Amino acid sequence: MTHQKPIVSLLLAGLLTLSLTACGKDDSQPSPDAGTSVPAGTAVQVETVTSDTISSENKVSGKVTSDLDASVFVATSAKCTAVYVEVGDTVRAGQALCTLDLASTLSSYEAANIGYTSAVQSYQDQAALFDKQIALYEKNVNDLKALQEIGAASQSEIDAAELTLMSAQVTRDSTLSQLEAGIQSAKASVEQLATALENVDARGNVIAPISGVLLSLSAEKDGFVSSAMPVAVIDGVDQLKIAVTVSEALVPKLSIGDSVDVTVSSVGASFTGTIRAVDRTANAQTKLYTVTVTIPSEVDGLLSGMFADVTFHTDTSADTIVIPAQAVLTSGGTQYVYVVEGDTARYVEVTTGLTGNGVTEITSGLEAGQQLVTVGQAYLSDGAPVRIVTGED
Repeated sequence: MTHQKPIVSLLLAGLLTLSLTACGKDDSQPSPDAGTSVPAGTAVQVETVTSDTISSENKVSGKVTSDLDASVFVATSAKCTAVYVEVGDTVRAGQALCTLDLASTLSSYEAANIGYTSAVQSYQDQAALFDKQIALYEKNVNDLKALQEIGAASQSEIDAAELTLMSAQVTRDSTLSQLEAGIQSAKASVEQLATALENVDARGNVIAPISGVLLSLSAEKDGFVSSAMPVAVIDGVDQLKIAVTVSEALVPKLSIGDSVDVTVSSVGASFTGTIRAVDRTANAQTKLYTVTVTIPSEVDGLLSGMFADVTFHTDTSADTIVIPAQAVLTSGGTQYVYVVEGDTARYVEVTTGLTGNGVTEITSGLEAGQQLVTVGQAYLSDGAPVRIVTGED
């Protein structure tokens, strides 16, 4: 019994040492497993919604070609109110040669253009409405046939539904035929007036189609020009131009003197050109219309035969809400964006208008000054917490 006391004493001393060591551990040091704190909310980038001007963009491809000479005709008799050049002068493409009193013709042309555009829009709207109605009537017929198989619909109900469908189809065909006739009539009016205004800009100026030396000029101030002879003849200096073809839907939106963006990728050239002519008769095979674009004389390195991309800017809206196109999300037929209020994302349905150059017009849903999410919107939901970061974060 006396030999057991030293052993017990040693065990107690060891336990006391371990206890003191544990009590003396430095709790101020972080645990190896402690993680780094992550800010709450989805990281997004935003920009302030502002008003701007936007135009629809229509990009087509064409070719660089060259001119030799040109006779400038105006297919109507008109009084000349001013002359800016003399025979022997060197003129540049797009330069005004003289001004004609064509106010009534220009006004009629503008009205005809509006009438043609309206006729096309009416046709498209009616066609879309009829398509929806007929789809519903077809669904009704199919549903009744399915119900008949289980004894829940009669043959007379099916016959009535089929009669309604046939009536709608006849009405659609008749209405659209009338509207199409209206489109052709409006188109003919536009083309007739456009012929008289070829080589004339929106202010009644007769425009030089090419650069070169003026060989003849029939226009005199306070005199009249005739459609029977050219207003001017220009000896070209191998002036380069670009010829592109466009659809009939685009033709009414283009005017002589309009600026266009041109890119010739083979030589890395980008510049602004000017519409100098718009054909009013379609190619018999392609059904497309040729548009001729003047190349500025200071553009170097181009050769006849090179391919060029031409972007026409049409349907301009000024002082309207314009946002980056990628900010708009789509679900089914609904378009929406996210804005940030405080530190929360808010879902906003929007209606879009024109698009062009990577931006989109918003006709309803947003106001200037709101904080629009431009990066990270695909990961959000309404009411989700967010934190705004910059591109460098």
